[in-house]
Amino acid sequence: MSSAGWKWWKQEFWIKAYTALPETIDPDKYVVCSYYVEPSEEIEGSAQVAGMEIAAEESIGTWTTVKTAEPLQYAAKVFKTEAQNGGHIVHIAYPLELFDIGSGLAHLLSDISGNLYGLSAIKNVRFLDFHLPPAYLKEFKGPKFGIEGVREIVGTKKERRPHLGTIIKPKVGLSPKETAQVAYEAASGGVDFIKDDETLTNQKFCPLLDRLTAVMEKLDQVKEETGRTVMYALNITSDLNRLFDYADKAIANGANCIMVDFLCIGLSALRALAEDPSVKVPIHVHRAMHAAMTRNPKHGIHMMVLAKLVRLAGGDQLHTGTAAGKMEKPSGKALEIKRINDFLRAEWSHIKPTMPVASGGVHPALVPYNIQYLGTDIVINAGGGIHGHPWGTKAGAKAMKAAFEASLKGLSLNEYAKQSPELKVALEYWGTQFLPAE
Repeated sequence: MSSAGWKWWKQEFWIKAYTALPETIDPDKYVVCSYYVEPSEEIEGSAQVAGMEIAAEESIGTWTTVKTAEPLQYAAKVFKTEAQNGGHIVHIAYPLELFDIGSGLAHLLSDISGNLYGLSAIKNVRFLDFHLPPAYLKEFKGPKFGIEGVREIVGTKKERRPHLGTIIKPKVGLSPKETAQVAYEAASGGVDFIKDDETLTNQKFCPLLDRLTAVMEKLDQVKEETGRTVMYALNITSDLNRLFDYADKAIANGANCIMVDFLCIGLSALRALAEDPSVKVPIHVHRAMHAAMTRNPKHGIHMMVLAKLVRLAGGDQLHTGTAAGKMEKPSGKALEIKRINDFLRAEWSHIKPTMPVASGGVHPALVPYNIQYLGTDIVINAGGGIHGHPWGTKAGAKAMKAAFEASLKGLSLNEYAKQSPELKVALEYWGTQFLPAE
């Protein structure tokens, strides 16, 4: 909107159309969203006007008065603004009638997270959260397995400990046989979960089905040797012309978990996979590319929004970040990640909980912080923190497992390392930075 044009919003008609009192907003009849907003100077820094710009753009409005009919019953409403951190939190309610509920997440995002990011009247805007009324929420099936289903597979429903995971490293370049051997060493050392990295799919040096067959043979061997079931998330990320074919073939060839990079394949594709009755294994969801939306604290989309969307779409596990690792260090951000994880694990109508995953630069010394901040219904992944151990992958897995045991017992890692040579070497190698004071 031009600097001259925005003054239309000062007219009583526009204020009536796009604002409402909080007590008039029935959460059963509206999709309610919150945005962090920094208004531009052209609207004189008005948070309400900025909110009205969003409400109009995402519902019935345009940049000027039009001569066609004004279906005001479908107008989105600004019903609350709050000052925060140099900007404002703006709350907007979208009438349920605005949405083609049968079109699912694609249309939902068009309406509540569409053109608003480019509005000239807004300097910065970040989509923070949303609430769906029961009539909309019931359209989604959510995860097939969720936390309890994943625990059932691994055998930890009674134990309730965190799952120890690893990522095959190096990220790409290993053959199927080499990948399987790395998986065997990690599983023998005590990991519960193994995944491909986000960039490994069906490259010529490691074909997808050859890799799957080789890895599952090794995990069957671990099952015979230890009695433990280890999950392997095979990355099937691809376009639709191959995605479901990969899923079918993976499951037919013994996969017990599949993985997708959800922002790369799209939420609709993730939902279709999750709701396909032939997909009878959990879906591990990687968030590759998320920081393009989530990293800027003033503009983009908060990870809470993405987490809700993934849970709606049916992701059984989702990467949400670490309390301490290469992506994060102990800080206020750890509390934000905890808030997201708490939502993923909380009751949400009929939608099963999604298991959070902490991954990125984790090694044994960081385990106590991650468990302390992020809880036990979680997968804690270590890639380099296992495979980079001076004694190799199996020792790295044992070191991480020992760090888990010590943390869950409330014991000092340095003290526990006296009975775990693998942990002792790991602490000496990577250091004890971020260990709680002893």
